[in-house]
Amino acid sequence: MFDWVNLETVAVVLSIAYLVLAMKENSLCWYCAFFSTAIYVWIFGDVSLYMESALNVYYMVMAVYGWYLWQRGGDSQGGIEISRWSLATHVSAIGIIMIATVISGYLLAANTDARLPYLDSFTTWASVITTLMVARKIIENWLYWVVIDTVSIFLYLDRGLYQTAGLFVLYIILAVAGYIIWTKKYREQYRADSSADAI
Repeated sequence: MFDWVNLETVAVVLSIAYLVLAMKENSLCWYCAFFSTAIYVWIFGDVSLYMESALNVYYMVMAVYGWYLWQRGGDSQGGIEISRWSLATHVSAIGIIMIATVISGYLLAANTDARLPYLDSFTTWASVITTLMVARKIIENWLYWVVIDTVSIFLYLDRGLYQTAGLFVLYIILAVAGYIIWTKKYREQYRADSSADAI
């Protein structure tokens, strides 16, 4: 096994930068996301967290997609605004996550040496949906991340990725802060839209 501690440090720093910039709706967050996830693709594969490794390939693609939406999405092509999902959409999303978790968890347990295959699968599929939420600026993404990050901490401690586990403790704190910040911006945005409609 390769000594990836220093490389993990770089990934951690970039990941923190990504989250802080995302909280501020700064599109530079997607550059940090792309390079940090590129590093994690290799790290997680090296410690037999195959779903986590595959997830980070997806993150790289979503970094490009998110940058595009934040920069050029929306009706005016000037970037999208913060929005919410309906309860029905959340129920559908959670159902998809649970079904995908059971299927991939079973396949990993039966066919690979993956550690904690069901937990690994849960964090992967939940993150797939939640990253899409971030790219589309769905405000509830921060609440999903609190759950995902809590489970992820256990996974990373089990595999000796202590810096990454520590990062995810910070992620939980920042996710709560992100939810508060985006909620405030959403309300301001809603008031501004309502005022514009009234004119």
